[in-house]
Amino acid sequence: MSNGSSITHFLLLAFADTRELQLLHFCLFLGIYLAALLGNGLIITAVACDHRLHTPMYFFLLNLALLDLGAISTTLPKAMVNSFWHTRDIPYSGCVTQVFVFVSFISAEFYLLTVMAYDRYVAICKPLHYGSLLGSRACVHMAAAAWGSGFLYALLHTANTFPIPLCQGNAVDQFFCEVPHILKLSCSDSDYFREAGLLVSAFGFLGCFVFIVVSYVQIFRAVMRVPSQQGRHKAFSTCLPHLTVVSLFITTGVFSYLKPPSVSSSFLNLVVSFLYSVVPPAVNPLIYSMRN
Repeated sequence: MSNGSSITHFLLLAFADTRELQLLHFCLFLGIYLAALLGNGLIITAVACDHRLHTPMYFFLLNLALLDLGAISTTLPKAMVNSFWHTRDIPYSGCVTQVFVFVSFISAEFYLLTVMAYDRYVAICKPLHYGSLLGSRACVHMAAAAWGSGFLYALLHTANTFPIPLCQGNAVDQFFCEVPHILKLSCSDSDYFREAGLLVSAFGFLGCFVFIVVSYVQIFRAVMRVPSQQGRHKAFSTCLPHLTVVSLFITTGVFSYLKPPSVSSSFLNLVVSFLYSVVPPAVNPLIYSMRN
């Protein structure tokens, strides 16, 4: 029996056991990481340097790129180091830091996607009021609220997770420190279900999801009232990148956190977590740049 204070390190789940596959995974991860750095870096540079892109949509896109860079830089470099050096260790303090930083970025991204849904709603349903409702001050306040909410959400769950006594060893069934898999090491099921329920409901995640759905219902209704087919296609195409990113983010994240234990396996955990933590930051620049 042990608790969190006596654990000095955690063991992360390896992607492969053989040295050849580990090096192959390292090269694959390096390619994905460099692509994410390049894509998001180009978006940040373009929006910052081109005054024609100083609009609310591109301001939020710049913030999304920053969050994507932060999220993927929290998990993938450590996975690359472990694959290259044939190790699984992560210090206890490193695990705490990784949980806090990753949850900060990933939850702030969800809040920002909610703000971006509002941006598309105003642009299509209330175009005459776009300048007044989404002025520069309002955009800064909404982006700051997304970043601040992500920070507070991460602080809540980090502080609520690691004081829980851990009696099931130190092997985390995931390639990075993730709250649900750390909670599986707790001494009782009540600790796991308490934090898992908080993870789902705290800070209005459900409210954000409902807001996004309602926004797109209103958007689709407005688009269908456009008389010409070309006009409908043009209006809907402005929402397609955001809708694609939101769908990928929500479906993979929800499945990762809410899948029943009966369908849980180490391979499935790796695939699903890879899809929601690594794939979106890498493909978001492609999704948006293909449209814009």
